[in-house]
Amino acid sequence: MKVFGAVLGALREAHGTTQEELGRYAGYSKSMVAKIEYGERLASPDFIARAEELLEARGALLAAAPHLRWTRLPAWFGEYARLEQEAVSLWTFNTHVVHGLVQTEDYARAVLGAYVPVLEEDELERQVRTRLDRQVLLTRRPAVSLSLVVEEWVLRRPVGGKAVSRAQLERLLELAGMRNVSIQLMPTHYETHAGFDGPFTLLETPERQWVAYVEGQATGSVIDDQKKVSEFQTRYGMIRTQALAPKDSVRLIEELIRAS
Repeated sequence: MKVFGAVLGALREAHGTTQEELGRYAGYSKSMVAKIEYGERLASPDFIARAEELLEARGALLAAAPHLRWTRLPAWFGEYARLEQEAVSLWTFNTHVVHGLVQTEDYARAVLGAYVPVLEEDELERQVRTRLDRQVLLTRRPAVSLSLVVEEWVLRRPVGGKAVSRAQLERLLELAGMRNVSIQLMPTHYETHAGFDGPFTLLETPERQWVAYVEGQATGSVIDDQKKVSEFQTRYGMIRTQALAPKDSVRLIEELIRAS
């Protein structure tokens, strides 16, 4: 991102355009343009196209764009990835594997290594690195407010083997101690709960707009229809109410670690 931001800043100054003027033309705030130039935020394809046009960049920004992390992600995931990097709040319900934002490197490698058709070794490592790069969201300033609800059985599956799954549990325990992270487990013995439709994510943008994201087999959809988003928010609220409280969830994670 810093490579792209430096190129953007140099072109803008050479053109004699202010950050405010570029932001107005591209539909961004001045502060957002500044963050893109500082390498703190991702630029969308639409922003790049508008900046190219206004600054008469002659393809220079397009040439720098491959240095952005979202260009290394599947096309269907790119829109969500850009929103994720700018998120103020992120709430997620996980039913299959631990969310990518909190996976350890070995856990991520085990998950991505199970993909069929099998990934080539260099592609596997590239995807692992890209997944880990996304985790800057947790420690940037300001850090995202992250809420995770995870099905208990997800943590009982020894993904990557006992040592890898134990390290993942320890990572979750570490994250649970962060002020901006809340982790809750949905006990396996519960007969019913509000999350039977599957995993999903809710995301709050810097403009305080909420969107939902649902992912399936080789596809993902960002949902911004506010009526549908409201339904997801209501569902997530019920899921959080039904799941174990954060302190009880920490105790259960500790029990799983001792048993591993």
